[in-house]
Amino acid sequence: AAQQPPAAAPAPSPAFPAQGGAAGDDGVIPWKPPTADVFFAAAQAAQGHPAPLGRRLAARLIDTAVLALVTLAVALPLWSTVTDHIDAKVEAAKQSGRQVTVYLVDGTTAPVFLTILAVVLIGGGLYEVLPTLKWGRTLGKKLCGLRVLDIESHDTPETAQAVKRWLVYGVLGVVVVGVVNALWCVFDKPWRQCWHDKAARTFVASEAAAD
Repeated sequence: AAQQPPAAAPAPSPAFPAQGGAAGDDGVIPWKPPTADVFFAAAQAAQGHPAPLGRRLAARLIDTAVLALVTLAVALPLWSTVTDHIDAKVEAAKQSGRQVTVYLVDGTTAPVFLTILAVVLIGGGLYEVLPTLKWGRTLGKKLCGLRVLDIESHDTPETAQAVKRWLVYGVLGVVVVGVVNALWCVFDKPWRQCWHDKAARTFVASEAAAD
């Protein structure tokens, strides 16, 4: 008997994707769902962008105002001790009839100045470090929609990073180099880091991009 030719393989159905993403019989490439979450990828890409400088300045001004109010609340009751003591020294110098140098810092005023400095460094450290560890942002940054992130993991900074960030910022501010530190982010690329960010390996991002 004559042998029958082998049956041809059935053509792929248009309802299912052709192997390798090829088009079906009707020339239409079937839709395939994306293997990656496009929304997550877009958010992840946006996460790496540093925050606008104007919002960073506004956040820093708010945080500085809060710290200044706390410092004034502590300093004002103590300041009368300083002024009264200096006035007494000046009056004594006048009464002596001799030219006398009146020093502002002595055994009476030094403890007051050290107390005020401790409030700035320790109080400011608590204000900056604790919220940064918990939420990645201070009050000023929250109001301005900013967040401090680790430069590599893009996550909330760890304790050592947050402490180092504040110490560099606070010490530079005390020795009046803080202005240069704060302005450094204007010229820095690509992360717009200040010196305290470079020391802590952090950067400031927009909160929308960080979420």
